Amino acid sequence: MGRKIRVGLVFGGRSGEHEVSVRSAQSIADNLDSNKYQVVKILIEKDGSMDIEQLRRADVVFPVAHGTFGEDGCLQGLLEIMDKPYVGAGVLGSAVGMDKDVMKRLLIQANIPVAKWEVAKKWEVSEMFLKMVVARLKFPVFVKPANLGSSVGVTKAHDIAELRQAVQIAGQYDTKIIFEENIAGREIEVAMLGNDRPEASVPGEVITKHEFYDYEAKYIDENGAVLEIPAKLPKIAVREAQTMAIRTFRALECAGMGRVDMFLTTRGRWVVSEINTLPGFTSISMYPKLWEASGWPYAKLLDRLIDSALERKKQRDELKRSYN
Repeated sequence: MGRKIRVGLVFGGRSGEHEVSVRSAQSIADNLDSNKYQVVKILIEKDGSMDIEQLRRADVVFPVAHGTFGEDGCLQGLLEIMDKPYVGAGVLGSAVGMDKDVMKRLLIQANIPVAKWEVAKKWEVSEMFLKMVVARLKFPVFVKPANLGSSVGVTKAHDIAELRQAVQIAGQYDTKIIFEENIAGREIEVAMLGNDRPEASVPGEVITKHEFYDYEAKYIDENGAVLEIPAKLPKIAVREAQTMAIRTFRALECAGMGRVDMFLTTRGRWVVSEINTLPGFTSISMYPKLWEASGWPYAKLLDRLIDSALERKKQRDELKRSYN
């Protein structure tokens, strides 16, 4: 057997999802085939410092730095400059997948239904603006940092007082704040895998015991939510969800992996909530569980993700770099 592939596991980071990232990275390290891979752990500290020499040693990089500066194209840009193959979406797909406002605009352009929304810089939010939000979206209104994940900084506001407080909370995490209508329906998630011919997993359903699938329900309260995998859906609805997920993945220029979150409304209509280009990989995370239910156990899933990174790097290497 030849030399093991050195997998640079980049985790941690400066975002509010630092702790989740550490747990995801440990789960990946525990499940990588030790006969094939040598794990090189590269922690991004909360101040943004990291060991670049360790990064240089990696044959392929597996980013697990959720949130800003890790999932939004910043880390991917560094890896492009270093000419390193890496798992997941590129700079563009990562950036638009992170910004919920830009993401929605692109999905509308692709005729993919999304929830109604308003957006503003936090210093632009006035009483008049909030009245307009309420008139258009009605209560309850979701208020979110435009660039963050894991439901960090997200509030479901039921009245004007809660709405004002929600703006303060979201504004702690991003300068751009997004206001979304509440969609009544079932929360369905589909995992994506691949590059040019992406595949969709079986759909799963999140049944939360909290008011919505917040950070506590996802990571702290063990009984906060039930993940029903596969979701109890008719065959035609399964196909619709998978088709919607593939369309979303392609419209947002994604690659490697992703998890598309959507709602099946009480009227039977599909509405895309968002895409997560660097989904959680903890032992209880939806992404690996969906693929396990689709016939790809954790270790084999990691193999496929690393293969997709190397495949994409090979495609880029075949491009001309100059006019000569």
